[in-house]
Amino acid sequence: MPVDICRVTSVSNSTNTTPDRAWTPLSAVSSTNGSCIMNKLCRQVSIESPGPVVKNCVFNFFVPIEDTPALGARIKIVCAGACYRRRDRSASFSSMSSVASDLSDYCASVASSQSSPAHAGIREGSLFPGFEVAGVIESLGNEVNEDNNCGLHIGQRVIVYPFEEAPAGYAELLVVPDLKYVVPIPDHLPISVAAMLPTGALLAMNAVFKAHDVVIGMLKERSSDANDSKKKCKILIVGTGGLALWAVRIASYHFASTGANNYIDVTVASLRDEGFRLATEMKSVSVVQWNECLYEPQLIERTQNMCGGPVDVVIDFGTTSRSLHRSLHCLSKVGVVLISEEVAERLLPKFSRLLSETQQKIIPIPTGSIEQLHDLVNLVAEKKIQPPPYSVFPCEQASEVIQKLCNSEIPGRAILRFRDIE
Repeated sequence: MPVDICRVTSVSNSTNTTPDRAWTPLSAVSSTNGSCIMNKLCRQVSIESPGPVVKNCVFNFFVPIEDTPALGARIKIVCAGACYRRRDRSASFSSMSSVASDLSDYCASVASSQSSPAHAGIREGSLFPGFEVAGVIESLGNEVNEDNNCGLHIGQRVIVYPFEEAPAGYAELLVVPDLKYVVPIPDHLPISVAAMLPTGALLAMNAVFKAHDVVIGMLKERSSDANDSKKKCKILIVGTGGLALWAVRIASYHFASTGANNYIDVTVASLRDEGFRLATEMKSVSVVQWNECLYEPQLIERTQNMCGGPVDVVIDFGTTSRSLHRSLHCLSKVGVVLISEEVAERLLPKFSRLLSETQQKIIPIPTGSIEQLHDLVNLVAEKKIQPPPYSVFPCEQASEVIQKLCNSEIPGRAILRFRDIE
């Protein structure tokens, strides 16, 4: 039946919760007044949290896809990273990261407030509709020419920087208004790996760079006659989800390449056994396990013993008050905790009074810049930074993937593949 795009923005196909294997664009019918002409409808997948009513959490919608912007591009999505957001947050620019991928690491503390009532012991698993995406350029705008095409061409493999108001990526097509948001990827970089870079890996890189800046500032403030142990700074990375695993790898490369490893020690607070094994693969990084069965004083004491005392900087990729509270107790009196902007909006008000009584700081970290994303692509393509473990699943298995993610059964990252181009 023809779809009047001006009246219908999406058509639910919730009775069949598995995406069709063939994703073929449908011709759209313009409205009678001709004011809302769009040349295609494309299928979009919506992945929602398991709940007491919604047993299947993957739904299909047909949404209108706008024409290619004059100075932009339209991208055929090939792979998209499975990224989380809290149900109580909008899909704003600040939430375009996989920051809550560590939520399962706090199952004991999260279950009471964010676990689905129908799935006891399973964390809140709501996902926003895909902002870690990689694909190929389907078309370029009619005003794009050799002088302003940024070196891009139709058929080129690319990733998309998570710009403000970015459209959903779990769809057949994604429209980008400006070519500056489109980042080419080398032919030898697997497109599944590239899909992990635009948000999670980029945020991890920006956090590592900020931590380095904070350390340099601390060292400048210390007296010149301080002994060697006082000159060396300690960084604690909390978490073993996608963000923390990227951060460990980026930190190992960045500190070694800049010589910062001579004055910085890195420790990882692992939040689950499997993550503990993964983190220990990095020879230059110490690991302490945060077993949620232990009391807080025991965990804090264990961490300080491993780090040789309070740490100077914590990069905390946890998403709970408990995680942040523990990080502050592992921190020196003038130390700094770095958290993503995603959780800062929610957590900072809870700690404002405590911070006013101490000299400690909590600094929100935004997603990195487009320039950093270009650098990150090159470093990963040149194998100077190794990606964390990941698994690729056909989009038809999205429901199974979500259930496995909710139960922490997939090590590292999960990538959904929407079409084959290789």
